[in-house]
Parts: sequence; C-alpha cells; structure tokens
Amino acid sequence: MDTTACRKLVLGKIAERESMLVAFSGGVDSSLLAVLAREALGNKSRCVLLDSPVVPREAIEEAQRIARDYDLLLEILPVSVMNDERFTKNPAERCYWCKKNSAAVLKRRAQELGLACVADGINVSDTGEHRPGLAASTEEGIVHPFLDAGMTKNDIREIAKAGRYSFWDKPSAACLSSRIPYGDAITDKKLHMVEEAEAFLHKNGFQQVRVRVHGTVARIEVPKEEMHALLDMHAAVEVSLSALGFSYVTLDLGGYRSGSMDEVLVPAKRKP
Repeated sequence: MDTTACRKLVLGKIAERESMLVAFSGGVDSSLLAVLAREALGNKSRCVLLDSPVVPREAIEEAQRIARDYDLLLEILPVSVMNDERFTKNPAERCYWCKKNSAAVLKRRAQELGLACVADGINVSDTGEHRPGLAASTEEGIVHPFLDAGMTKNDIREIAKAGRYSFWDKPSAACLSSRIPYGDAITDKKLHMVEEAEAFLHKNGFQQVRVRVHGTVARIEVPKEEMHALLDMHAAVEVSLSALGFSYVTLDLGGYRSGSMDEVLVPAKRKP
C-alpha cells in the first residue's frame, strides 16, 4: 500500500471513533496519530502526556513544542509509577503494570472530557518485540489505529515524511526505566543518572543513544558509525558520567539497538 493510501486508511480508522484522546509522548508514532486525529476530528481530539520520573524533561519540552507547532490540544498529567512495587521491582513484565496505571489516568480524563476512546501509537512493528504493555493497554480498551490499519513503523515515518512533519525522522525513544536491567530496582537516583548522562550526550551530537545502568557501570550504546566520534571525546564523557555517580564508563561494541535489555529474555544472535 502506498503512502497516500495508508494515510487515508488510518484517517478513516480515526474518524470512525468520532472523538479521541491520544496518549501523547512527542515521538514519531504518537505525534503522527495526534496530527491525523486533529485533522479527522478537529476539537473532538485531545492529547495527554503522562508525566513521571521515567520521562526525560527534554522529552516533555520537545512534546510541548510539537503540540504548539501543530495546534494540538495538549495536557500534561501526572501518573504514579514509583509507588507501585510491581513496577519498581523491575520484573520482566514491569511495562504491564505501568500501562495499567497509565490507562486508568487516561480513561478517567477521556471520560471527563466526554471523548469516546483513548488511542495510542502502537503499530505492527511493535508486536514483534517484548511488549507486555501492549497486552495491558489492549485489556484496558485502549485502541490502536495504526495497528488496526496494518501499519508498520516505516509506514508511519513515510507518511510523516510525505507530510513534511518536523518529527518524521526523530530517533526512537523509550522510557528511562528501560535502561535498567530486569531485577534491579528502579529508583529515582538511577533514573536521574540516566537522564543526565543521555542529555549530556545529546548536547554533544549523539541523538540515538542509550546509557544502560549495570550497578555503577554505564554501558553506552550509539550507532556503530558514531563510535569513533564518541571515542574521540572519551575523556569528557568519562568526566561527565563519573560526576553523576558512575564508577565505570563503557562503550557497547554491539552498538545501539532497541530493547537490548530484552536480550537476557531471548538471547539475541548478533551479527559481527
């Protein structure tokens, strides 16, 4: 299916809902969903970004900028995740409990606003990954217009690119808890260390980056083609991350890859 047909299909999926609250993060998927919902439903579409310690401050600022640029009706609401031990103990299904908590806030707000449904940017590409949160959101009645339309992550980027939306090539993102190995407790301190470390690297030109926390060891993932650039500034990186509390700073020679913490669940066969 070509880009125009994909766009028309998902607009139809959105329009048939009549009104919609979009779970918004400012990423490519939720941003495109929000823009299309605004087109299809006008003021009968709203966006909510859920704020908690697992969301980087710079991500919130970027989401607010996108909302302003595309005239999206955005609210930022708090959600409690750090007081739920089913999440903070960091089991492999932590995202399930996080999404359960998030869904409750979103559904309540949709009801208050008189909106028919809550929708997210989940798509076909997400179904091949370890995504317990997808099961939780589906159980809670969250709708997935891109998934219903059979759209992949690449389809979404192509539609956004064709529409000349500024966010079409934004690097993929994930909540800060994904930087902590399963079984290691999620704490405010660890989340802050990750957020500050990645913010430092972003400011130095590394956009697709992850800083994984293994005790007091920082394992940095950047695309393989950017490793030399990172090594060229290794001294500054070590000083900055050490100041945040890391005892050791390492570079993962496997390079950046989405969901690398999930490799302990199903060991990945890495290509040389």
